[in-house]
Amino acid sequence: MSEDQARKAGAVVSGVRPGGRSARVQAAVHAATEALLATMPRAAVTVPAIAAKAGVTPSTIYRRWGDLQELFADVAVQRIRPDAGPVDTGSAVSDLTVWIEQYSDEMASDLGRDLIRDVLASRAEGRAAQCCGMVREQIAIIAARASDRGEAFPDPEAVIDHLVAPVVYRILFDTPPEASFCRGLVGRLLAHDR
Repeated sequence: MSEDQARKAGAVVSGVRPGGRSARVQAAVHAATEALLATMPRAAVTVPAIAAKAGVTPSTIYRRWGDLQELFADVAVQRIRPDAGPVDTGSAVSDLTVWIEQYSDEMASDLGRDLIRDVLASRAEGRAAQCCGMVREQIAIIAARASDRGEAFPDPEAVIDHLVAPVVYRILFDTPPEASFCRGLVGRLLAHDR
């Protein structure tokens, strides 16, 4: 039976409509969470406060996210998602350098560190992998540009291992990396790749 036939017969058709109520609830809850985190100490943000600001019941939040930490992680993944592709500077070396410096600056900010920690604290399967997937997409764009220009480019997994991993490690466990550190990583990666 097709979906149209099922509807005509009065059967319940499962599935979430894109842009439907579920998307509106998610957007409202995310916006409320971000607004409260921006205006009050993190420890003071509660599910009832978020629900009141979003215009939903606390049970809606618990049903969809389970607990406050999972909601924070979901919001973090959405906020980490890049708004645009990497800057096209005209060469693979400078594209990669500009991208890793920008990534480092954004993730080393107080907000960036909180977002990383929220994602890592999630118990949901694949939450951290979503962030890595976003990084892979950005690297793939830079690699495709390099290929179009006939430039050599390292294996994208090597970019993650030799650029992204040391930057994230320093952000979480050491002094946030300076631009010179990022440039050094790019230079060593490209020298090693030749």
